[in-house]
Amino acid sequence: MKSVSGIPDKIFTLDELKHQLKRWDLKNKKIVFTNGIFDILHEGHIASLGEAALYGHILIVGVNTDASAKRLKGEDRPVNNEASRSLLLASLVMVDGVILFDEDTPINLIETIVPDVLVKGGDYTLEQIVGAKEVLANGGEVKIVPILEGFSTTSIIERLRGVNS
Repeated sequence: MKSVSGIPDKIFTLDELKHQLKRWDLKNKKIVFTNGIFDILHEGHIASLGEAALYGHILIVGVNTDASAKRLKGEDRPVNNEASRSLLLASLVMVDGVILFDEDTPINLIETIVPDVLVKGGDYTLEQIVGAKEVLANGGEVKIVPILEGFSTTSIIERLRGVNS
């Protein structure tokens, strides 16, 4: 198997990310943050992440841990573990950093990162976006990107189980 050299370096602990944020800040990089479970990576995720990356220089993706995903989606989720999901996201060219979070929402992470732009999918309203008021209060922006219709992890899982066949 070929080495995935460099890809794991894009997966940060909180302390590592804080240090890297200082480097990016010194270079005046505009930081974009988004988050999710990203259980089964699909075309809809790629479209959303690609658009999110357009709003700044650096795209950081917060990923729910396995425990957090279970609390939010049920005992049979996630399908892929947090290490696998993080590695897949880190391998994407538009993603500059990946960080796991164990809470049900990324509010603590958002307050630590203080992104210039917070991005969520079109299935959210501004009022529903965790961290939106904090980012806006800090002079940042909140962007809602359209959802690519026909792509969802839940529908993929249902198809695999034969629910919609």
